[in-house]
Amino acid sequence: MGMDRLIEKITAYGNPTVAGLDPKLSYIPQYIRDAFFQEFEDPAEAAAECLIAFNTALIDALCDIVPAVKPQAAYYEMYGWQGVRALSETIKYAKGKGMLVITDGKRNDIGATMEAYAAAHLGVTKTDAGSFSAFDADMLTVNGYLGTDGIAPLLKVCKERDRGIFVLVKTSNPSSGELQDQKIGARTVYEVMGGMCEDWGADSIGKYGYSAVGAVVGATYPEQLAALRKALPHTFFLVPGYGAQGGGAKGLAGAFDKDGIGAVVNSSRAIMCAYQKEGCDERDFAGAARREALRMREDILSAVSAK
Repeated sequence: MGMDRLIEKITAYGNPTVAGLDPKLSYIPQYIRDAFFQEFEDPAEAAAECLIAFNTALIDALCDIVPAVKPQAAYYEMYGWQGVRALSETIKYAKGKGMLVITDGKRNDIGATMEAYAAAHLGVTKTDAGSFSAFDADMLTVNGYLGTDGIAPLLKVCKERDRGIFVLVKTSNPSSGELQDQKIGARTVYEVMGGMCEDWGADSIGKYGYSAVGAVVGATYPEQLAALRKALPHTFFLVPGYGAQGGGAKGLAGAFDKDGIGAVVNSSRAIMCAYQKEGCDERDFAGAARREALRMREDILSAVSAK
């Protein structure tokens, strides 16, 4: 199933991390921005070309050490169709370099609308002239608030095309507890949602014991993270919040099972903006990203091995 491919990639690289590609223009070196905003009159087109140039350079620097990338759709959609083009080209380029792609879209709806989202991001779109894959990501983040009606169309595509999803369970943002920590009987909302992930994935458990239905669980809440790992033995975790959001390697070690698998840890700004933190020449931004990715890998592996 979908998570098997991710687990095998993580194992092959010895690296349970994913690089988030959430590129604000302010993250992109000035020399790239100057070049494209001088070349193109349309600011949306210029911005899209900046995103593509930045992302492809990062992918080139990371593709042999990081198993996956996670583009956040909003950072592309804000530039209209040109930004969506940049997202599509980023996904295609990353996959061409052998990386898996987790589109961070947090999509959800019901019925035919969710079928359309599933086809767009993970599946196949059918037309009178034939079928094609629109974005063709390997995995998609989704919101489970609409219940099974919103998840079932995704499960169908996951089974047909060896794909996976990550459902928001306990997110890393400061206000997540306003809703997620509320009680439904004896359990919190996030515990209920985690249990639903186990149920939704029951028919898609792969050879490593994890289903096609993963969960987004933040590194910023290490106690809850560790408790959910024990409670959800078949649910693979996507763990945001490491680095710029304040989550440390020691705290996220609880996301991993006794065999050292069960989670992939995301870092976005810390990798993309590593050149700014280093203070190195901006033309070495990709090299700085690689150095940060290697540092992150060792940090996390050390914490997991000491668990």
